[in-house]
Amino acid sequence: MFERVLVANRGEIARRVLRTSRRLGIRTVAVFVEGDELHARDADEARPIPSYLDVEAIVAAAADCDAVHPGYGFLSENPAFARACADAGVTFVGPSAQAMELMGDKVRAKEVAVAAGVPVVPTYSLEDARSSTAYPLLVKAVAGGGGRGMRVVDDPSGLDEAVAAARREAAAGFGDDRVFVEKYLPRARHIEVQLLGDIALGERECSLQRRHQKLVEEAPSPAVSEELRKQLNDEASSLALAAGYENAGTVEFICDADDPREHYFLEMNTRLQVEHPVTEMVTGLDLVECQLRIASGESVESDGELRGHAIEARVNAEDARWLPQMGTVLRYNRPPGVRVDDGIEEGSVVGGDYDSLLAKVIVHGEDRADALAKLDRALAQTTILGVVTNVGPLRNLLADPAVQAGDLTTALVGARGLPEQPSSLDRVARAAAAIEFAELGAGDGWRLGGQRAPSWWLLQVEGDEPFEIELPAGTPTPPGWHHVRDADTLWLAHEGHVWRVREPAIEETQHAAAMGTLTAPMPGLVLSLDAAVGDAVSAGQTVLVLESMKMELAITAPADGLIERIEVSAGDRVKERQILVSFA
Repeated sequence: MFERVLVANRGEIARRVLRTSRRLGIRTVAVFVEGDELHARDADEARPIPSYLDVEAIVAAAADCDAVHPGYGFLSENPAFARACADAGVTFVGPSAQAMELMGDKVRAKEVAVAAGVPVVPTYSLEDARSSTAYPLLVKAVAGGGGRGMRVVDDPSGLDEAVAAARREAAAGFGDDRVFVEKYLPRARHIEVQLLGDIALGERECSLQRRHQKLVEEAPSPAVSEELRKQLNDEASSLALAAGYENAGTVEFICDADDPREHYFLEMNTRLQVEHPVTEMVTGLDLVECQLRIASGESVESDGELRGHAIEARVNAEDARWLPQMGTVLRYNRPPGVRVDDGIEEGSVVGGDYDSLLAKVIVHGEDRADALAKLDRALAQTTILGVVTNVGPLRNLLADPAVQAGDLTTALVGARGLPEQPSSLDRVARAAAAIEFAELGAGDGWRLGGQRAPSWWLLQVEGDEPFEIELPAGTPTPPGWHHVRDADTLWLAHEGHVWRVREPAIEETQHAAAMGTLTAPMPGLVLSLDAAVGDAVSAGQTVLVLESMKMELAITAPADGLIERIEVSAGDRVKERQILVSFA
């Protein structure tokens, strides 16, 4: 086994690898970008680097290490990084550069799958796609993964725009702007098989996604029979053998939602996956330990049994529309009694440079119903204030009848629309008023004719119309609510759901809703302006494009109109709800 390992990653990924390394008695080295020393607390030694993508700097930082563990994301699927480690005499904890190069190229990976007898999704050239009648189609990046560089196209008229957007995202995320086009299954399930070399460890269900990125994962899949499990395991193993694959990897399949026996090879991720904890819980294996043992020349075994049911929910810095958010973590309460893999603490700054993932809440139950109930309870006991997160929306999603029944598809999340508020905004405003009153230390309040007088409040919840609240004297602080103040904003949390409350300015009470404007739905960078002052635009026409946390979002005109003012320029950073464009 290795004596000293450098972890070339950050956040919950780094902490996950460091935890296992230390349990095995391995000394660890963490790296961090200058100015962000979050990980210095999590390793025996921490070394600054200019960028998590700087191969030369990371290899130099690993000069006195036996091995480098790349985590997942960043350089974990970069063959050049694996070669650089080998050239420096440092073991790369992962597959060979050759296997990574082969399977990381989605087009070549499909060729390997065909040769191994594994069914693949039909693929089209751009020329064939323009004349095809097989829409909808999916534009995908040749390199990378994680849902980036992917666009669904409903008809030929949207193909060129989708290709251009996918290329931009792929170039920004993976340094490779190549894309291809394949058949898109509107009603599909996403099921994947975990591998250690050519040993298959069973499947995970990853169908609950937004923007082709996973939100909730579970093992085993509620749709997979023992017969289909054996078939998927055999196909994944055959593919790994054909590719000469070693170490941890995942073979992903797209399946017909109504009959998962109709399935196709989608791609192979040549690294550990974010959702690996659910496989660990049902197999009893520590996959990071397995990775380290394989890389050091040891063998690993599995009895092939899957025990109980495990579910993981990704806690992201995003709102109920699943759009990225930023801020500083002012309060953080982890749920007790369950596994939480996280990379944040109180005081952590969540910016727009990295993925929106903050933490993963993972539970294990005797069966799926038990696991779903445990996960809901754990999310209800999770409090993050200062940054808008998806904890509340995740609870709403888990309560969906289709989710409870296991009738999952990759389109389910997008088709649900915005969830209903679990509490009326009036109730939230009243809770805020009671908390505010208690914090004033006003005791019983002033008296009129010997009677304790009520207090009056004008409060705005999540930018909605202000509420006039009359708070009866003696109203207690409501139980079960958490709060923290940030300047003029009171953050409130109740059973996983979070609201921002403030007292509106006088002008806001007179003009509560801005009319004739486009505002930023998320903080981010203005990537491009696609219209100019004086332009007549149609409803749904792209006016500008925002980018945040490596995700692009087209901001479109809400109705036909004439652009009167553009308040931003390309390259500007904007805040949520900032006015971008005004219409005449």
